[in-house]
Amino acid sequence: MRFTAYPDREMLFLALADVLAANLAAIVKANGRATLSVPGGTTPGPLFDILSGVDLGWQSVAVVLNDERWVPETDPRSNTALLRARLFRGPASLATLVPLHAEAPSPEDRLDALTAGLLPHLPLSVLLLGMGADMHTASLFPGADRLAEALAPDAPPLMVLRAAQAAEPRVTLTAPVLRAALHIHILITGTEKRAALEAARHLPPHRAPIRAFVDHATVHWAE
Repeated sequence: MRFTAYPDREMLFLALADVLAANLAAIVKANGRATLSVPGGTTPGPLFDILSGVDLGWQSVAVVLNDERWVPETDPRSNTALLRARLFRGPASLATLVPLHAEAPSPEDRLDALTAGLLPHLPLSVLLLGMGADMHTASLFPGADRLAEALAPDAPPLMVLRAAQAAEPRVTLTAPVLRAALHIHILITGTEKRAALEAARHLPPHRAPIRAFVDHATVHWAE
């Protein structure tokens, strides 16, 4: 694990945006295309604001969430709505959004179609993960109903997981897809999450799912 501490969150978001943009621009130049995977939630919003204004050849970039709650985009908990509002504007509006949600009562009803839409954009080029204080990442929650399957080397690219910590079913990228990313970054803020990340390094992935990725990642942290 490579750990980078920043003096404040403003510097964190500015520096991390530069790193992600450089990663993506280099991959687009070399391969003609790139795939960026990002978390939802409130923490990365300022990062998306900055990244959206960087002209890096977004027309050649596909963006997919790490995971999505099974709620419509009109729901304030929708990660897709967050992306549309804060990343998909300015130069970044030219990027392709790879959906992890569709209109259906149950995510299992659309999982095959969502997987088919994701496969052409794999492997991931640049992966940004977040982490909860419970050491979950994406929707890989400790105690989730199918966590062991989602962490397994032969897991399908997308799975539906349910957990006590989650108010609704989640569609999530699984560990093999996440670990296969060319560049892996983890974004955390605050002393609680820094302590949780340190604790995770000494726990097995079924208790601390972020553990499956930290050895291959650069961690970006500010108080």
